Amino acid sequence: MTPPVFHRYVAIGDSFTEGVGDRDASRPNGVRGWADRVAEVLAARADDFGYANLAVRGRTLRPILAEQIEPAVALAPDLITVYAGGNDLIRPRCDVDGLAEPYDEAIGKLAATGATVGVFTAFDPGGGGPFARLRGRFAVYNERVREIADRHGAVVLDSWRMRPEHPELMWSEDRLHLGPLGHRAVSIEVLNTLGVTHGLDLSDPTGSLGETPLRAGKRADLDWVVHHAAPWVKRRLTGKSSGDGATAKRPTLEPI
Repeated sequence: MTPPVFHRYVAIGDSFTEGVGDRDASRPNGVRGWADRVAEVLAARADDFGYANLAVRGRTLRPILAEQIEPAVALAPDLITVYAGGNDLIRPRCDVDGLAEPYDEAIGKLAATGATVGVFTAFDPGGGGPFARLRGRFAVYNERVREIADRHGAVVLDSWRMRPEHPELMWSEDRLHLGPLGHRAVSIEVLNTLGVTHGLDLSDPTGSLGETPLRAGKRADLDWVVHHAAPWVKRRLTGKSSGDGATAKRPTLEPI
């Protein structure tokens, strides 16, 4: 089969899609991320390529749909990737089935444009770590995502089934966002799923990815609680978000 060529790519979502955890001061909002990496590969295959990233960190599912779906449709893309719901899943209370109805409607609207639509499952939090007790909730969410994808002919970008050899290397120091290697792994998964040929792999011959900032041990756990977990809890209690005042890093289609 001839690998597909895309000309207008729009990414929708939260911090995962924005690229938080993959620092790059030369990029909008100071981050790169898997979507930028995917766009770079796609751009090499089309002279008229344009890429927009509407994602805003901290957004839950309903604000993502309310703020990003219509602008995405207006850009007339031929490829759209969507991840929404991750910030809902880690809240103390989350009605997963209640999220599915508006998500289904939104994916239907995107699919009706004729674009290829890719929807993400959530990562498997495994049996350890801060979100292990929510593993069942994540699994139910993923099954609803698969149902929605089947209904509208969307492509499932399956983070749940990603099984890196060294998962500890994938995450940033906050244990919530992917690090540079994790973002590269997702970009590979996306490109492979779309059937796009590329030269990316998880090796790091130049050392450009750096060592993983994720540390283990009791001291590291304490540092994580003080510098990451506690501020997150405080924001939840005060109704604030890491994305308050933030804007999309690439609101219009531009070359990359």
